[in-house]
Amino acid sequence: MIRQYELVERVKAYDPSADEDLINRAYVYSMKAHGSQKRASGDPYFVHPIEVAGILAGMKLDTGSIVTGLLHDTVEDTGATLTELESLFGRETAQLVDGVTKLSKLELQSDQSKQAENFRKLVLAMSKDIRVLLVKLADRLHNMRTLGAFADAEKRRRIARETLEIYAPLAERIGMHGMQEELEDLAFAQLHADARESIVRRLAQLREEGQDVVSKVLAELRQGLEEGGLKATVVGREKRPYSIWRKMQRKNMAFEQLADIMAFRIVVETEGDCYHALGLIHSRYASLPGRFKDYISTPKPNGYRSLHTAVIGPMRQRIEVQIRTRDMQEIAELGVAAHWAYKQDERNQDGTQYRWLRDLLDIVDQAQKPEEFLEHTKLALFQDQVFCFTPKGAVIALPQGATPVDFAYAVHSQIGDTCVGARVNGRMVTLRHLLQNGDQVEIITSKTSTPSPEWERFVATGKARACIRRFIRAQQHDEHAKLGRSMLQGVFRQEGYDFSDKALEGVLKIFKAGQVDDILANVGAGVLGTRDVFNAVFPGHRALVQQEKEKSGKVVPLNRARKTAPGGNGAIPIRGLIPNLAVHYARCCHPIPGDRIVGIVTTGKGVTIHTIDCDTLESFYNAPERWLDVSWDAGADAADDHVGRIQVTISNEPGSLGTLTTVIGKNGGNITNLKITSRSVDFFEILIDIDVKDVKHLTNIIAALRAMPVISAVDRARSR
Repeated sequence: MIRQYELVERVKAYDPSADEDLINRAYVYSMKAHGSQKRASGDPYFVHPIEVAGILAGMKLDTGSIVTGLLHDTVEDTGATLTELESLFGRETAQLVDGVTKLSKLELQSDQSKQAENFRKLVLAMSKDIRVLLVKLADRLHNMRTLGAFADAEKRRRIARETLEIYAPLAERIGMHGMQEELEDLAFAQLHADARESIVRRLAQLREEGQDVVSKVLAELRQGLEEGGLKATVVGREKRPYSIWRKMQRKNMAFEQLADIMAFRIVVETEGDCYHALGLIHSRYASLPGRFKDYISTPKPNGYRSLHTAVIGPMRQRIEVQIRTRDMQEIAELGVAAHWAYKQDERNQDGTQYRWLRDLLDIVDQAQKPEEFLEHTKLALFQDQVFCFTPKGAVIALPQGATPVDFAYAVHSQIGDTCVGARVNGRMVTLRHLLQNGDQVEIITSKTSTPSPEWERFVATGKARACIRRFIRAQQHDEHAKLGRSMLQGVFRQEGYDFSDKALEGVLKIFKAGQVDDILANVGAGVLGTRDVFNAVFPGHRALVQQEKEKSGKVVPLNRARKTAPGGNGAIPIRGLIPNLAVHYARCCHPIPGDRIVGIVTTGKGVTIHTIDCDTLESFYNAPERWLDVSWDAGADAADDHVGRIQVTISNEPGSLGTLTTVIGKNGGNITNLKITSRSVDFFEILIDIDVKDVKHLTNIIAALRAMPVISAVDRARSR
């Protein structure tokens, strides 16, 4: 455990102006607050906050961060309050502690929900002050170092998995390479202990056998730079076991096939010296194609800057070389912490300066559930990146596999929502086009355009996916609300009551709804039954019905005679396949305009439309409340095409399939799907989906097909 004077000395060593009294008071307060509390290892609990403060001191952070490290668990685990901390240590410290405090009192449904909600709150807290994240990472690092104290192996694995999926990528995103690697390696030891032990043994063996090789490579690199008139520091660094294992998994390679276990780093004085050193290395050794990366002219989003190259170096060894200045080296190791060091006079503590963090904040706004936020966040943190440019030259960092839609949402959510096309390097491309490093992307927008549900299938960024889902939810909510209103109007009319939004306002609390539209949408989506809502609005209705039944000896519905609206028959209009998200057409019977149809309320989907003779309807005979009287409206015949399915038996001879498709095309049909379901020496049986206008159109196609000699039989396909 770090003693009080040792912690103060560490901080004063890099910051002579540090508030020694504040650190001392926080140290003592933490020890007294945690008192006799013990950790799983049996050690006094106050050892943990003191070690966290020591890790923060190793990052050379300011006094406020050190004090927060000492106090970060007091509010959660002791009787301390934020008000007390504010009075003793200042408002800034209290706010930082509040941001870091674990949210263990949340009552959520699952561990994943809890994890996601905790992380969501962390993102919001660190957006106000990035030091919240630095303290949280130090907290997680010490917990990982002492994880072995937990007897429950499954708990150790869960914490390690969370570290690997959330905290290590966060450390990478803020450029803290050293912390990222240690977190990954500690998690790796818990999740894949045998694999790590095997790699460690092989590394030790290589170290013994190749000590002379490494020293000779270092000596030759130093000599080459000196001969070129460049003063530089050259060091060799062995890759971490997790980094090696991940490369073996990604490239499906054995350990023996890896040629870059060692990486060599050249540290020089100026940016110009970096390129000078690169020229000397490339002039002396053959470079490997595709392995050069210039992160100086195009830094990573986390601020990392360096030159990377791979060459056939001394003794014909393939070696990786990193070239950077001393300042770049400090940022590479400490990342954002380097900007928060004591020596900075002007500090920008607003976390929104980082684009990746702004994207996470956008995801917080768009995601509906904690689990959805966590899913999108993993997309935002995990993937390797490509760098693209706007027409004005601004750099946009995106994950591998990103498309113009991802680019549009990265620029601005509104641009993504109204995107209709894209030019990449001056050439029109599809919205599915995969972007490459260095692409210049111009997004074409239209004020009347809206996101397509299809986009969700190919976008690569969490922000884009969250925005698309938000739009679809809003549109679906509106359609479900319209459907729910029609359904409730029918029930109210049937029972002799007037329907109004005001009637539903009185039952909002019963159904835990914020507004009337939420109840309507839940009815339209099948989450709430129409009778449940009606009985909640008129709780005495059943008693009146029962009284009438007892008087007359039979059920007498309390219907008041009402006039139907002119031209109306109570049927719900069907407006077509694409735009109405609350209405779905059954794939078992493929209803099209002209068919007699019925609607079935389906939980989570709204209404599914079936033909009246569909075999599937048998399974709903015992649930009459789910049946709806629906019909095609007057404009349905002129609406978009509908899918009609036919079954054809065709002769197995040359040209027969061509004849089939030609007849369908000449009669205005468009084949959207074709499947051979049975084949023999003489005949094939084929299922064909055709875009048609209505039943009459499909009947004409069937009649034309029956007239062809090569076609033995054709009819509409029914449920299968």
